[in-house]
Amino acid sequence: MENVKIAVIGLGYVGLPLARLFSTKYTTIGFDMNKNRVEALMQGHDATLEVSDELLQSALKNGFKCTADMEDIRECNFYVVAVPTPVDEKHNPDLTPLYNASTTVGKVIGKGDIVVYESTVYPGVTEDECIPIVEKVSGLKFNRDFFAGYSPERINPGDKQHTVEKIKKVTSGSTLEIGKKINEIYASVITAGTHLAPSIKVAEAAKVIENSQRDINIAFVNELAKIFNRMGIDTQEVLEAACTKWNFLPFKPGLVGGHCIGVDPYYLAQCAQSYGYNPEIILAGRRMNDGMGEYVANQIIKLMLKKGIQVLNSEVLILGLTFKENCPDVRNTKVIDIYKTLREFNLNITVFDPWANSEIVKKEYNITLCQKLPVKKFDTVILAVAHEKFSEINLLSLTKENHVIFDVKAFLPTEIIDGRL
Repeated sequence: MENVKIAVIGLGYVGLPLARLFSTKYTTIGFDMNKNRVEALMQGHDATLEVSDELLQSALKNGFKCTADMEDIRECNFYVVAVPTPVDEKHNPDLTPLYNASTTVGKVIGKGDIVVYESTVYPGVTEDECIPIVEKVSGLKFNRDFFAGYSPERINPGDKQHTVEKIKKVTSGSTLEIGKKINEIYASVITAGTHLAPSIKVAEAAKVIENSQRDINIAFVNELAKIFNRMGIDTQEVLEAACTKWNFLPFKPGLVGGHCIGVDPYYLAQCAQSYGYNPEIILAGRRMNDGMGEYVANQIIKLMLKKGIQVLNSEVLILGLTFKENCPDVRNTKVIDIYKTLREFNLNITVFDPWANSEIVKKEYNITLCQKLPVKKFDTVILAVAHEKFSEINLLSLTKENHVIFDVKAFLPTEIIDGRL
Protein backbone atom coordinates (compact mmCIF):
# COMPACT_ATOMS: atom_id res chain seq x y z
CA MET A 1 0.00 0.00 0.00
CA GLU A 2 1.71 3.16 -1.20
CA ASN A 3 1.44 6.59 0.43
CA VAL A 4 -0.17 5.26 3.58
CA LYS A 5 -2.09 7.93 5.46
CA ILE A 6 -3.47 6.70 8.76
CA ALA A 7 -6.43 7.93 10.80
CA VAL A 8 -6.90 6.51 14.29
CA ILE A 9 -10.48 6.98 15.51
CA GLY A 10 -10.70 7.13 19.30
CA LEU A 11 -7.84 8.67 21.27
CA GLY A 12 -8.13 6.95 24.61
CA TYR A 13 -5.84 4.45 26.35
CA VAL A 14 -5.60 2.37 23.16
CA GLY A 15 -5.89 4.82 20.29
CA LEU A 16 -3.44 7.51 21.34
CA PRO A 17 -0.38 5.28 21.96
CA LEU A 18 -1.04 3.51 18.66
CA ALA A 19 -1.52 6.76 16.73
CA ARG A 20 1.67 8.19 18.21
CA LEU A 21 3.54 5.04 17.24
CA PHE A 22 2.19 5.06 13.67
CA SER A 23 3.22 8.72 13.36
CA THR A 24 6.88 7.71 13.63
CA LYS A 25 6.60 6.08 10.19
CA TYR A 26 3.45 7.39 8.48
CA THR A 27 1.39 10.53 8.12
CA THR A 28 -1.04 10.01 11.00
CA ILE A 29 -4.07 11.90 12.29
CA GLY A 30 -5.83 11.08 15.54
CA PHE A 31 -9.59 11.68 15.58
CA ASP A 32 -11.81 11.98 18.65
CA MET A 33 -15.26 13.50 19.15
CA ASN A 34 -14.21 14.93 22.52
CA LYS A 35 -12.98 18.42 21.66
CA ASN A 36 -11.54 19.02 25.12
CA ARG A 37 -9.50 15.83 24.82
CA VAL A 38 -8.22 16.89 21.40
CA GLU A 39 -7.28 20.37 22.61
CA ALA A 40 -5.33 18.97 25.55
CA LEU A 41 -3.46 16.54 23.29
CA MET A 42 -2.59 19.28 20.81
CA GLN A 43 -1.14 21.22 23.74
CA GLY A 44 1.11 18.25 24.42
CA HIS A 45 -0.46 16.54 27.43
CA ASP A 46 -2.18 13.14 27.71
CA ALA A 47 -4.41 12.96 30.79
CA THR A 48 -4.37 9.15 30.70
CA LEU A 49 -0.56 9.29 31.11
CA GLU A 50 -0.16 6.48 28.57
CA VAL A 51 1.95 8.73 26.35
CA SER A 52 4.49 10.96 28.06
CA ASP A 53 4.43 14.69 27.38
CA GLU A 54 7.91 14.38 25.87
CA LEU A 55 6.87 11.70 23.37
CA LEU A 56 3.61 13.43 22.50
CA GLN A 57 5.20 16.83 21.99
CA SER A 58 7.92 15.27 19.83
CA ALA A 59 5.26 13.59 17.69
CA LEU A 60 3.35 16.86 17.29
CA LYS A 61 6.52 18.63 16.16
CA ASN A 62 7.06 15.89 13.58
CA GLY A 63 3.62 16.29 12.04
CA PHE A 64 1.28 14.20 14.20
CA LYS A 65 -2.11 15.86 14.53
CA CYS A 66 -5.22 15.33 16.64
CA THR A 67 -8.59 16.61 15.52
CA ALA A 68 -12.32 16.56 16.22
CA ASP A 69 -13.11 17.62 12.64
CA MET A 70 -14.12 14.72 10.42
CA GLU A 71 -12.96 16.54 7.30
CA ASP A 72 -9.38 16.32 8.51
CA ILE A 73 -9.35 12.53 8.07
CA ARG A 74 -11.13 12.37 4.71
CA GLU A 75 -7.85 12.14 2.79
CA CYS A 76 -6.61 9.19 4.84
CA ASN A 77 -6.68 5.69 3.35
CA PHE A 78 -6.01 3.45 6.38
CA TYR A 79 -8.55 3.84 9.19
CA VAL A 80 -8.07 2.30 12.63
CA VAL A 81 -11.03 2.16 15.03
CA ALA A 82 -10.04 2.09 18.71
CA VAL A 83 -13.16 3.03 20.66
CA PRO A 84 -14.45 1.51 23.94
CA THR A 85 -16.71 -1.55 23.91
CA PRO A 86 -18.36 -1.54 27.37
CA VAL A 87 -21.25 -3.50 28.84
CA ASP A 88 -24.49 -2.03 30.16
CA GLU A 89 -25.96 -2.40 33.65
CA LYS A 90 -27.23 -5.88 32.76
CA HIS A 91 -23.77 -6.89 31.50
CA ASN A 92 -24.90 -6.94 27.88
CA PRO A 93 -22.35 -5.73 25.30
CA ASP A 94 -22.88 -2.10 24.31
CA LEU A 95 -21.71 -1.65 20.73
CA THR A 96 -22.96 1.94 20.43
CA PRO A 97 -19.45 3.50 20.32
CA LEU A 98 -18.49 0.98 17.64
CA TYR A 99 -21.60 1.77 15.58
CA ASN A 100 -20.89 5.51 15.82
CA ALA A 101 -17.26 5.02 14.79
CA SER A 102 -18.35 2.88 11.84
CA THR A 103 -20.69 5.66 10.76
CA THR A 104 -17.79 8.11 10.92
CA VAL A 105 -15.65 5.80 8.81
CA GLY A 106 -18.48 5.41 6.30
CA LYS A 107 -18.64 9.17 5.81
CA VAL A 108 -14.97 9.51 4.89
CA ILE A 109 -13.77 6.17 3.46
CA GLY A 110 -12.93 6.01 -0.23
CA LYS A 111 -12.32 3.38 -2.88
CA GLY A 112 -9.37 1.14 -2.14
CA ASP A 113 -9.23 2.20 1.53
CA ILE A 114 -8.87 -0.14 4.51
CA VAL A 115 -10.54 0.02 7.92
CA VAL A 116 -9.07 -1.98 10.81
CA TYR A 117 -10.94 -2.49 14.08
CA GLU A 118 -9.03 -2.81 17.37
CA SER A 119 -11.92 -2.67 19.85
CA THR A 120 -12.59 -5.87 21.79
CA VAL A 121 -15.61 -7.71 20.40
CA TYR A 122 -17.01 -11.22 20.07
CA PRO A 123 -16.42 -13.15 16.84
CA GLY A 124 -18.47 -11.78 13.95
CA VAL A 125 -18.94 -8.19 15.09
CA THR A 126 -16.53 -6.65 12.58
CA GLU A 127 -18.04 -8.28 9.50
CA ASP A 128 -21.65 -8.69 10.64
CA GLU A 129 -22.24 -5.49 12.64
CA CYS A 130 -19.67 -2.85 11.67
CA ILE A 131 -18.98 -3.38 7.98
CA PRO A 132 -22.69 -3.18 6.96
CA ILE A 133 -22.81 0.28 8.56
CA VAL A 134 -19.72 1.39 6.63
CA GLU A 135 -21.27 0.00 3.42
CA LYS A 136 -24.60 1.72 3.97
CA VAL A 137 -23.16 5.14 4.87
CA SER A 138 -20.44 5.14 2.20
CA GLY A 139 -22.37 3.51 -0.61
CA LEU A 140 -19.29 1.37 -1.26
CA LYS A 141 -19.17 -2.41 -1.62
CA PHE A 142 -17.16 -4.42 0.92
CA ASN A 143 -14.19 -6.37 -0.48
CA ARG A 144 -14.63 -4.62 -3.82
CA ASP A 145 -14.44 -0.91 -3.08
CA PHE A 146 -13.01 -1.03 0.44
CA PHE A 147 -11.52 -3.65 2.73
CA ALA A 148 -11.32 -4.43 6.43
CA GLY A 149 -9.22 -6.06 9.09
CA TYR A 150 -9.13 -6.75 12.81
CA SER A 151 -6.10 -6.32 15.05
CA PRO A 152 -7.05 -6.62 18.74
CA GLU A 153 -5.57 -4.10 21.15
CA ARG A 154 -3.30 -5.39 23.88
CA ILE A 155 -2.72 -2.20 25.83
CA ASN A 156 -2.01 -2.64 29.54
CA PRO A 157 -2.84 0.71 31.21
CA GLY A 158 -0.11 2.04 33.47
CA ASP A 159 2.46 -0.49 32.24
CA LYS A 160 5.56 1.39 31.08
CA GLN A 161 7.45 -1.79 30.17
CA HIS A 162 4.93 -3.54 27.92
CA THR A 163 4.15 -0.56 25.70
CA VAL A 164 2.29 -0.95 22.40
CA GLU A 165 5.37 -1.54 20.24
CA LYS A 166 6.71 -4.17 22.65
CA ILE A 167 3.63 -6.40 22.60
CA LYS A 168 3.23 -8.88 19.76
CA LYS A 169 0.30 -7.89 17.56
CA VAL A 170 -2.32 -10.18 16.06
CA THR A 171 -3.51 -8.99 12.64
CA SER A 172 -6.08 -10.16 10.09
CA GLY A 173 -7.74 -9.05 6.88
CA SER A 174 -10.96 -9.54 4.95
CA THR A 175 -8.97 -11.10 2.10
CA LEU A 176 -5.63 -12.88 2.03
CA GLU A 177 -3.97 -10.00 0.18
CA ILE A 178 -5.42 -7.34 2.49
CA GLY A 179 -4.37 -9.34 5.54
CA LYS A 180 -0.79 -9.28 4.30
CA LYS A 181 -0.96 -5.52 3.69
CA ILE A 182 -2.38 -4.84 7.15
CA ASN A 183 0.20 -7.10 8.73
CA GLU A 184 2.99 -5.32 6.85
CA ILE A 185 1.88 -1.90 8.11
CA TYR A 186 1.66 -3.04 11.74
CA ALA A 187 4.91 -4.99 11.51
CA SER A 188 6.71 -1.85 10.37
CA VAL A 189 6.18 -0.24 13.81
CA ILE A 190 5.66 -3.17 16.22
CA THR A 191 9.14 -4.23 17.29
CA ALA A 192 7.80 -7.32 19.09
CA GLY A 193 6.51 -8.71 15.81
CA THR A 194 3.10 -9.70 14.48
CA HIS A 195 0.98 -12.80 13.98
CA LEU A 196 -1.25 -12.86 10.90
CA ALA A 197 -4.41 -14.79 11.78
CA PRO A 198 -6.19 -16.66 8.96
CA SER A 199 -9.44 -14.71 9.36
CA ILE A 200 -11.01 -11.76 11.12
CA LYS A 201 -13.19 -14.06 13.24
CA VAL A 202 -10.14 -15.98 14.48
CA ALA A 203 -8.46 -12.71 15.51
CA GLU A 204 -11.64 -11.55 17.27
CA ALA A 205 -11.94 -14.85 19.13
CA ALA A 206 -8.27 -14.80 20.14
CA LYS A 207 -8.68 -11.42 21.78
CA VAL A 208 -11.83 -12.18 23.70
CA ILE A 209 -10.41 -15.41 25.19
CA GLU A 210 -7.19 -13.73 26.39
CA ASN A 211 -8.94 -11.79 29.11
CA SER A 212 -11.56 -14.46 29.72
CA GLN A 213 -8.74 -16.86 30.59
CA ARG A 214 -7.26 -14.40 33.09
CA ASP A 215 -10.69 -13.75 34.56
CA ILE A 216 -11.30 -17.46 35.19
CA ASN A 217 -7.86 -17.96 36.74
CA ILE A 218 -8.35 -15.01 39.08
CA ALA A 219 -11.82 -16.30 39.98
CA PHE A 220 -10.22 -19.60 40.99
CA VAL A 221 -7.76 -17.98 43.40
CA ASN A 222 -10.52 -15.70 44.72
CA GLU A 223 -12.49 -18.82 45.59
CA LEU A 224 -9.39 -20.27 47.22
CA ALA A 225 -9.07 -17.10 49.29
CA LYS A 226 -12.61 -17.56 50.60
CA ILE A 227 -11.97 -21.21 51.42
CA PHE A 228 -8.64 -20.63 53.17
CA ASN A 229 -10.05 -17.66 55.09
CA ARG A 230 -12.61 -19.99 56.68
CA MET A 231 -9.82 -22.43 57.50
CA GLY A 232 -7.66 -19.76 59.10
CA ILE A 233 -4.92 -20.18 56.47
CA ASP A 234 -3.12 -17.25 54.83
CA THR A 235 -3.85 -17.47 51.09
CA GLN A 236 -0.73 -15.53 50.10
CA GLU A 237 1.47 -17.98 51.99
CA VAL A 238 -0.24 -20.89 50.24
CA LEU A 239 0.32 -19.30 46.82
CA GLU A 240 3.97 -18.59 47.59
CA ALA A 241 4.48 -22.24 48.44
CA ALA A 242 2.58 -23.49 45.38
CA CYS A 243 4.54 -21.16 43.07
CA THR A 244 7.69 -23.16 43.77
CA LYS A 245 6.36 -25.69 41.22
CA TRP A 246 7.56 -24.77 37.74
CA ASN A 247 4.15 -24.91 36.04
CA PHE A 248 1.96 -23.37 38.74
CA LEU A 249 0.34 -20.19 37.39
CA PRO A 250 1.10 -17.19 39.65
CA PHE A 251 -2.34 -15.58 39.85
CA LYS A 252 -3.38 -13.66 42.96
CA PRO A 253 -6.78 -12.97 44.50
CA GLY A 254 -8.22 -9.51 44.20
CA LEU A 255 -10.69 -7.12 42.60
CA VAL A 256 -11.22 -7.58 38.87
CA GLY A 257 -12.24 -4.28 37.33
CA GLY A 258 -11.14 -2.15 34.44
CA HIS A 259 -12.25 -2.12 30.85
CA CYS A 260 -10.88 -5.49 29.78
CA ILE A 261 -10.82 -8.46 32.15
CA GLY A 262 -14.01 -7.42 33.92
CA VAL A 263 -15.86 -6.84 30.64
CA ASP A 264 -14.59 -9.07 27.83
CA PRO A 265 -15.94 -12.38 29.22
CA TYR A 266 -19.48 -11.00 28.91
CA TYR A 267 -18.89 -10.49 25.17
CA LEU A 268 -17.81 -14.11 24.78
CA ALA A 269 -20.67 -15.31 26.96
CA GLN A 270 -23.33 -13.50 24.94
CA CYS A 271 -21.85 -14.79 21.71
CA ALA A 272 -21.93 -18.35 23.05
CA GLN A 273 -25.54 -17.95 24.18
CA SER A 274 -26.55 -16.72 20.73
CA TYR A 275 -25.36 -20.10 19.44
CA GLY A 276 -27.42 -21.94 22.05
CA TYR A 277 -24.63 -22.71 24.48
CA ASN A 278 -24.62 -21.55 28.09
CA PRO A 279 -20.98 -20.90 29.14
CA GLU A 280 -21.03 -22.13 32.73
CA ILE A 281 -17.37 -21.67 33.67
CA ILE A 282 -17.07 -18.19 32.13
CA LEU A 283 -20.18 -16.86 33.87
CA ALA A 284 -19.32 -18.57 37.16
CA GLY A 285 -15.96 -16.81 37.08
CA ARG A 286 -17.67 -13.50 36.45
CA ARG A 287 -20.05 -14.01 39.36
CA MET A 288 -17.16 -14.86 41.66
CA ASN A 289 -15.09 -11.84 40.67
CA ASP A 290 -17.99 -9.39 40.61
CA GLY A 291 -18.77 -10.29 44.22
CA MET A 292 -15.30 -9.74 45.65
CA GLY A 293 -15.78 -6.08 46.58
CA GLU A 294 -18.78 -6.92 48.75
CA TYR A 295 -16.90 -9.88 50.23
CA VAL A 296 -13.93 -7.69 51.20
CA ALA A 297 -16.22 -5.13 52.83
CA ASN A 298 -17.96 -7.79 54.88
CA GLN A 299 -14.63 -9.24 56.02
CA ILE A 300 -13.59 -5.77 57.18
CA ILE A 301 -16.81 -5.32 59.18
CA LYS A 302 -16.23 -8.71 60.85
CA LEU A 303 -12.67 -7.72 61.80
CA MET A 304 -13.93 -4.44 63.28
CA LEU A 305 -16.52 -6.24 65.38
CA LYS A 306 -13.98 -8.81 66.58
CA LYS A 307 -11.74 -5.99 67.80
CA GLY A 308 -14.61 -4.25 69.55
CA ILE A 309 -14.66 -1.25 67.21
CA GLN A 310 -17.95 0.62 67.02
CA VAL A 311 -19.03 0.21 63.40
CA LEU A 312 -21.73 2.89 63.27
CA ASN A 313 -20.20 6.28 62.36
CA SER A 314 -16.67 4.89 62.53
CA GLU A 315 -13.96 6.62 60.49
CA VAL A 316 -12.68 4.62 57.51
CA LEU A 317 -9.95 5.50 55.01
CA ILE A 318 -9.81 3.81 51.60
CA LEU A 319 -6.45 4.14 49.87
CA GLY A 320 -6.91 3.93 46.11
CA LEU A 321 -9.89 4.04 43.77
CA THR A 322 -8.45 3.36 40.31
CA PHE A 323 -9.00 -0.10 38.86
CA LYS A 324 -5.28 -0.91 39.06
CA GLU A 325 -2.05 0.47 40.47
CA ASN A 326 -0.06 3.43 39.16
CA CYS A 327 -2.56 4.62 36.56
CA PRO A 328 -5.45 7.14 36.63
CA ASP A 329 -8.07 4.85 35.03
CA VAL A 330 -11.20 4.56 37.20
CA ARG A 331 -13.38 2.82 34.59
CA ASN A 332 -15.26 -0.12 36.08
CA THR A 333 -13.23 0.01 39.28
CA LYS A 334 -14.38 -2.59 41.78
CA VAL A 335 -13.16 -0.54 44.73
CA ILE A 336 -16.52 1.17 44.40
CA ASP A 337 -18.17 -2.09 45.53
CA ILE A 338 -16.19 -1.98 48.77
CA TYR A 339 -17.22 1.66 49.23
CA LYS A 340 -20.92 1.06 48.55
CA THR A 341 -21.14 -1.98 50.84
CA LEU A 342 -19.44 -0.16 53.72
CA ARG A 343 -21.76 2.82 53.24
CA GLU A 344 -24.69 0.50 54.05
CA PHE A 345 -23.27 0.28 57.59
CA ASN A 346 -23.28 4.10 57.94
CA LEU A 347 -19.53 4.52 58.17
CA ASN A 348 -17.78 7.83 57.51
CA ILE A 349 -15.59 7.00 54.52
CA THR A 350 -12.68 9.05 53.22
CA VAL A 351 -11.20 8.07 49.85
CA PHE A 352 -7.68 9.12 48.90
CA ASP A 353 -6.10 8.44 45.51
CA PRO A 354 -3.30 10.64 44.17
CA TRP A 355 -3.64 9.12 40.70
CA ALA A 356 -7.38 9.54 40.12
CA ASN A 357 -8.99 12.62 38.56
CA SER A 358 -11.29 14.09 41.21
CA GLU A 359 -13.71 15.58 38.66
CA ILE A 360 -14.15 12.25 36.84
CA VAL A 361 -14.61 10.41 40.16
CA LYS A 362 -17.25 12.90 41.27
CA LYS A 363 -19.10 12.64 37.96
CA GLU A 364 -18.92 8.85 37.63
CA TYR A 365 -19.29 7.73 41.25
CA ASN A 366 -20.47 10.81 43.18
CA ILE A 367 -17.48 10.50 45.51
CA THR A 368 -15.50 13.52 46.65
CA LEU A 369 -11.86 12.48 46.66
CA CYS A 370 -9.65 13.70 49.45
CA GLN A 371 -6.99 15.85 47.75
CA LYS A 372 -4.32 15.33 50.41
CA LEU A 373 -3.65 12.55 52.86
CA PRO A 374 -5.80 13.30 55.93
CA VAL A 375 -4.12 14.05 59.24
CA LYS A 376 -6.90 12.68 61.44
CA LYS A 377 -6.99 9.20 63.00
CA PHE A 378 -9.06 6.39 61.50
CA ASP A 379 -10.69 3.29 62.96
CA THR A 380 -10.02 1.37 59.77
CA VAL A 381 -7.63 1.79 56.84
CA ILE A 382 -8.13 -0.22 53.63
CA LEU A 383 -5.31 -0.53 51.11
CA ALA A 384 -7.43 -1.09 48.00
CA VAL A 385 -4.95 -0.25 45.22
CA ALA A 386 -1.20 -0.91 45.31
CA HIS A 387 0.04 2.50 44.13
CA GLU A 388 3.80 2.75 44.69
CA LYS A 389 3.24 6.09 46.43
CA PHE A 390 1.35 4.30 49.21
CA SER A 391 4.50 2.49 50.27
CA GLU A 392 5.77 5.82 51.61
CA ILE A 393 2.85 6.22 54.03
CA ASN A 394 3.19 5.33 57.71
CA LEU A 395 -0.25 3.79 58.15
CA LEU A 396 0.08 3.41 61.91
CA SER A 397 0.28 7.21 62.15
CA LEU A 398 -3.18 7.37 60.58
CA THR A 399 -4.90 4.91 62.89
CA LYS A 400 -6.35 4.98 66.36
CA GLU A 401 -4.86 2.69 68.99
CA ASN A 402 -7.55 0.08 68.38
CA HIS A 403 -7.88 -0.24 64.64
CA VAL A 404 -8.14 -2.48 61.58
CA ILE A 405 -5.77 -2.37 58.60
CA PHE A 406 -6.93 -4.49 55.66
CA ASP A 407 -4.70 -5.15 52.67
CA VAL A 408 -6.61 -6.03 49.50
CA LYS A 409 -3.45 -6.30 47.38
CA ALA A 410 -1.00 -8.11 49.69
CA PHE A 411 1.10 -4.95 49.42
CA LEU A 412 1.76 -4.02 53.05
CA PRO A 413 4.12 -5.53 55.63
CA THR A 414 2.33 -8.45 57.27
CA GLU A 415 3.22 -7.24 60.78
CA ILE A 416 0.97 -4.15 60.55
CA ILE A 417 -2.12 -5.67 58.91
CA ASP A 418 -5.14 -7.33 60.48
CA GLY A 419 -6.39 -9.03 57.33
CA ARG A 420 -5.81 -9.48 53.62
CA LEU A 421 -7.09 -11.49 50.68
